[in-house]
Order: sequence, then C-alpha cells, then structure tokens
Amino acid sequence: MYDELFATISALVMCHSPSGAEQEVDRWLIARAQALGLTWNQDEAGNLIFVIPGRDRTAKPIAITAHKDEIGAIVKGVESDGRVQLRKLGGAFPWVYGEGAIDLLGDRQTITGVLSFGSRHVSHESPQRNLQDNQPLTWERAWVETGRIPAELAAAGIRPGSRAVVSKHRKQPLRLGPNQIASYTLDNKASVAILLDLAERLLAQEEPPAMDLYLVASAKEEVGALGAMYFAQQQKLAALIALEIAPIAPEYPIAPGPVPVLLSQDAYGLYDEDLNQALQAAAERLHLPIQYAVISGFGSDGSIAMKFGHVPRAACLGFPTQNTHGYEIAHLKAIARCTDILMEFVQQPFPPPIEKPVEQMDAP
Repeated sequence: MYDELFATISALVMCHSPSGAEQEVDRWLIARAQALGLTWNQDEAGNLIFVIPGRDRTAKPIAITAHKDEIGAIVKGVESDGRVQLRKLGGAFPWVYGEGAIDLLGDRQTITGVLSFGSRHVSHESPQRNLQDNQPLTWERAWVETGRIPAELAAAGIRPGSRAVVSKHRKQPLRLGPNQIASYTLDNKASVAILLDLAERLLAQEEPPAMDLYLVASAKEEVGALGAMYFAQQQKLAALIALEIAPIAPEYPIAPGPVPVLLSQDAYGLYDEDLNQALQAAAERLHLPIQYAVISGFGSDGSIAMKFGHVPRAACLGFPTQNTHGYEIAHLKAIARCTDILMEFVQQPFPPPIEKPVEQMDAP
C-alpha cells in the first residue's frame, strides 16, 4: 500500500533543489507534467504552475502551493587548502546532517565533499573540545573537506554563492514499517507529490473542479516564500492553500500518525477561518478526521502571502512530521489523505464572504 506515493516522493527527494538552484527538480517536474498532459508554465520567479480549468470560468481561481526548494547551505568561501566554508540557507543546522557526504553544486560540476567537525580525540587545548562539552555546533565551526585544490574547485564552478545539500549518497528515502517514510527533504517534496497526485486525479475524472485551479510548485519558500509572494501578486486569487509539514513537538497539539493538520496560526499570523471550515467540511464529507494546531517558529506560502496582503484568504494543510528540517518521518496515509481532502474541497464552489450586518448605534 502507498507504493506509488512512496516512489514519487523518493524520485523528488533525489532531485537536488536548494533555494534558488532548483533546476534539477524543475526538469523532473516538467517531464512528469508532459507525461500527464498537464498544462504548465514557469514564471519569472521560478514557480512551476500547473493549470486545471474549472466549471465556473468567471469565479476567481484558487491556488494550491507546495514549495519545491529544500533547505541547505551556501558557500561562503574557499580556503587555500581546499576546505570550503558554508553558511545556512533556510533553517539548516550542521548538527542535523552530521559528518558525512555533502554535494557542492558548482556551475559546471557537482563536487562531493565531507562535512567535517574535527577530531574527537583532542585535549582541553583544542577549540574542538568545546564542541564535545560546552558549545553548540554552528556553521562557523564546521567545514567541507573536498580533497581538491582551489583551482580545481574553481574549474568546477564552486564559488561563494554555490549551494550545498546532503549528498545523494545519503538521500535515498527509507520505508519505515509499512506506512511511514523517513528521509531528508520531505519538507517539501512530499507536498509536491500531493500536487502531482491531485493533478493526475483531477485530469482522470470527467467533471472539472468548481473553479480554475493553479497548482503551484513554488520557488524559494525556505528563504522567505519569495516565489509564492511573486505569484500571488500577479494573480487575483480567491484563496491560497499551502501544503506543508506539520511539526511534532511537545508544545504543539499535533499527534503523529495518519491524521492531517490544519493550522489556525503560525509565526506570520492567522489563517482564514472560513477557508479552514470549508476544508474541514470536505474532510467531514469523506468521514476523515482532522486536527488543528497553533504553532510558532513556522511560516508557509499561505501565511506569508496573506500577511503582506497578496491574497485575501489562506490556509495551510499539512501532515504530521517528526524531525522537521532534519531526517524527517511522516505517515504516508496522512500525506494521501491531504489529496483526498483537496479533491473533495475543489468540487464545491468556495463560499463567498458572509455579509454580517453592522448594528446601528443610537446617537448619544
């Protein structure tokens, strides 16, 4: 069960796509869109947009986004001995990756190096000793051993600004039991898989959705939702629904397992309650459970676009995920149920804002 979903997520995970250097996953997505017969285009911000025409062509469209970029690191400099200094790109921490293979994406060649923190067998005289006992490991205290001289790295196009991600040597997802997936970059390759599954199912059915749909594999979300903000600014949307991970942590009421999550609020502000209620109603029609959460330290295409006034309404539908922005673990059933809920949601017209009368006050 869920073999096809696992295979799609795995293929996406194996496509490197650090923020702003997303060409590898773009090529894969375009080939998949062409195989499905999807209408697509790519805008100036790098968003890949799949268009599904709706029944009511006069209604404002709805966008459903899943960001295609992954967290990683950016090259700060190359030292005289060929060591490469990195700094974070998005919410990446070196201790999450651990020592191991890192791919440096050069302009002309990808070079695999080893993210390194230094020897453990050191005395109190070594700065590395503090990493064992007292100090957090930061990018400033880590480096990549490349086995190359600077001239060789320059020939490969490794320079300040080059991106670095966990090597494909370590990226292949793991099937954890029959129904879970464990992998780097489930945020947000699993959500892109939901977009593709939704598109394929919509194309296969006879009746189109109620309204025009833009299914957007958005760019540069991890560095400020730049792609979604640009897209939403160019379109007149009724609403935007972001697909995301939902972090499992003691302070949040998010239970692990197969039940999707709707966010009511995150660090960027409130989500739209009417839109959340419409999504919950879709889940109820399918007799599917759903959980709500208020979280911090988090933002999505939806909350950021709504905060800056680019969309009137936004929601965030996610699947519970352990170890977010690390080696993530999620339930395949929760991911699949997100597609089910969206399929049901788009079949009914999104209700217009309710006109609430304002009580007239008597003059004093």
